[in-house]
Amino acid sequence: MRARLPDRKSRVTVTEVAAACGVSPATVSRIMRGQTVVAEPTRERVMATVRALGYVPNRIAGSLASMDTRLIGVVIPSLHNIVFPEVLRGVHAGLEGTGYQAVISVTDYDPDREEAAVRNLLAWQPAALLLAGFDHTDATRRMLGQSAARVVEMMDLDQIPFDVAVGLSHHRAGVETGRHLIAKGYRRFGYVGHDWHTDLRAKRRFDGLMQALTEAGLPLVAEARCDGPSSLAEGRRQTARLRASAPEVDVAVYSNDDMAVGGVFHCMAAGITLPQDFAIFGFNGLEIGRDLPQPLSTLRSNRFRIGRDSVGVVMACAKRPSEPQIIDTGFEVFAGETA
Repeated sequence: MRARLPDRKSRVTVTEVAAACGVSPATVSRIMRGQTVVAEPTRERVMATVRALGYVPNRIAGSLASMDTRLIGVVIPSLHNIVFPEVLRGVHAGLEGTGYQAVISVTDYDPDREEAAVRNLLAWQPAALLLAGFDHTDATRRMLGQSAARVVEMMDLDQIPFDVAVGLSHHRAGVETGRHLIAKGYRRFGYVGHDWHTDLRAKRRFDGLMQALTEAGLPLVAEARCDGPSSLAEGRRQTARLRASAPEVDVAVYSNDDMAVGGVFHCMAAGITLPQDFAIFGFNGLEIGRDLPQPLSTLRSNRFRIGRDSVGVVMACAKRPSEPQIIDTGFEVFAGETA
């Protein structure tokens, strides 16, 4: 869990960056604007200093710098996963009628891209930044710590936020998944998932599941994980792997509904009866899971509310609270028909 951040320092200036790396302020400005006339070693030295100091350029110069830009920066990992478009719908609903405009950036789960997006958005002096999760580079943390903007870390509650966190505890969601399935009588658990290096929230749910199994004295019989992002196709492939390696598994917990629906498709093609022969449990509560011939058993997260409440908290107060704030949007078990 991250320690409480100290009070924000004053904003780092272009003059301080220039002095620290032995170049002129004009050279720093040219590099921050992406101009290529600067020698590469100089650019690398300046960018290293920029990251170390948490410098953010000011795109709104002079007398305009004090103006309210009416912008809300939103940085999300993906638009391929329906989870994040639903969060954006909540953001849009929360902003309706406020006069504020969302500016959206997508990182593809790359922390360096998130860092670049945060630097570019903060340069326009937004009223707030809405980010997915707590997993940022050190340079991003420095920029967020020095910024006057409100900072909302969405989707997760398992660490201490800079300012405010809105979402759910993924560790607790994993624990409750395990306890729910154990209460239903399942004893031979498997796990099907995707890359934990890019999706640490999925890893936290897995850790919670393992806690529930340990409490009940049960092992994880087998797991099958892919190295890339989640998808229906990977769900099918990894389910086939799990079933081939451990046919005794009676229930598999999936990293999310994308993977779980793929697992259902594998079972349909292979003639496996759900949940009598094999049970499947997902996470997120996506519409595609609800619309299956047998609705997917899953844990529903409140994605629309996460986006809406993230906007609501920054609209209610322009300044950060003296203590980090937590807004728990919760989750609920959807029994479905696959587990």
